Amino acid sequence: MSGASSNFLLVPIPESSSSSSSLSSSCPAADCVSNRNVKIAVLGASGVGKTALVVRFLTKRFIGDYEPNTGALYSREINVDGEQISLQVQDTPCVSLQQVDAEGLHCQEQINRSIYWADGYLLVFSITDQSSYRTIQPLYRHIRRIHPNSNIPVIFVGNKSDLLRARQVATEEGEALAAELGGTYFEASAREDREGVHVAFLHLCHEVGRAFGGGSGEKRWAGLHLARPKSPNMQELKRRFRQVLSSRGKSSSAL
Repeated sequence: MSGASSNFLLVPIPESSSSSSSLSSSCPAADCVSNRNVKIAVLGASGVGKTALVVRFLTKRFIGDYEPNTGALYSREINVDGEQISLQVQDTPCVSLQQVDAEGLHCQEQINRSIYWADGYLLVFSITDQSSYRTIQPLYRHIRRIHPNSNIPVIFVGNKSDLLRARQVATEEGEALAAELGGTYFEASAREDREGVHVAFLHLCHEVGRAFGGGSGEKRWAGLHLARPKSPNMQELKRRFRQVLSSRGKSSSAL
């Protein structure tokens, strides 16, 4: 590994024992990025379930409790309709409406790096949190400020669709926002809807393949030379899993 990329550490996230090595989608093989990196950034407010969605997609597992996310980069080789793809998913820190002023959204440098680096974006809000929904439009506009002449794909996901009694954002609101901003809207539940999560991520992979026409996906825009996002090592990911499992064990013992 060259010195220029020595700080760009990928975390290979393990598959569950029941997981298949082949992921299918509706995209024609010719439209997918063959033997290339597909780089996706998952963005949204705090507590919307970004990490849970990423882990659910890549491992088929659901673990409901996570430490506050400081940004992790996961890597997996997947097979989409017979085409081998190296998928990299950046799970980013949260954004907040408090970061919005008259000039727009002001993101921390780590999020800006992820936006510059990615080939496609999955913008997440919780259907149980109206304020998280209101962060999506400023976040989308911030992405387009960074990439003003780009056709980089963006999709929108309303997570926690299993919590219907706590719903604050109607399906029609999510669909209307996606239509206004020019993307596709999905509702999903990281807890209960593995297939819905799967479909959303694979749709974005498909859109990335179409946008880059099977190319490498490498982008060069004048004036933007941000370093690639950093990632924790595998031991950190394992520690987070152990902490959650330990907490659950203690709760069961107390009962």
